[in-house]
Amino acid sequence: MTVESAQGRRRWRMAWVLVPAALLLVAAANAHLVYVAVMSQPDCVPHLKEMGKNGGYRAAKPAC
Repeated sequence: MTVESAQGRRRWRMAWVLVPAALLLVAAANAHLVYVAVMSQPDCVPHLKEMGKNGGYRAAKPAC
């Protein structure tokens, strides 16, 4: 066995470990984002309930 073929095999073995690890990391990050989006509930913020002087912005359907 030559040195070049041994290094090539080592690279392929490393790829078989790194690619699934990277995919697992991406999947875990996406799962965390979905968890945070589902479990978080934003607090109510003060907003205008009637039209302002110059047509100020207000919530379309305020929930609080």
